[in-house]
Amino acid sequence: MEKQNIAIIGLGRIGSAFLSEMLRKKEGVNLAYAAEQMDTLGKAKAIAAGIKIGSLDDIVAMGDRIDVVFELTGLPSVRKELREKITAANNRHTVIASETIVRVIWALISDEALPVIEGRKTGY
Repeated sequence: MEKQNIAIIGLGRIGSAFLSEMLRKKEGVNLAYAAEQMDTLGKAKAIAAGIKIGSLDDIVAMGDRIDVVFELTGLPSVRKELREKITAANNRHTVIASETIVRVIWALISDEALPVIEGRKTGY
């Protein structure tokens, strides 16, 4: 099975929980990159697992070497910036998955509850 190279932007409560589950179920995925500005538990977990930490721009620069970017900051401005930068880079390969997609994946792979953050906007 060909592994999908993924990146996660945002390693707060939701990103950290998703990262932990992905680290447990790595079959078929390669956690290639993560972006987190704050010192979070998720960022520490990613570093300990040997995942490269960088910026949104670093992830965009990887081009088609990233198959899926999970954008989990909860900030519509970050989702918009990511879409614009991937489009400007003429990257028609990388898929951007929002928290809505993560919640579907989570329901399929975990029996635990994914954190809910009051007032969070999860759409595309």
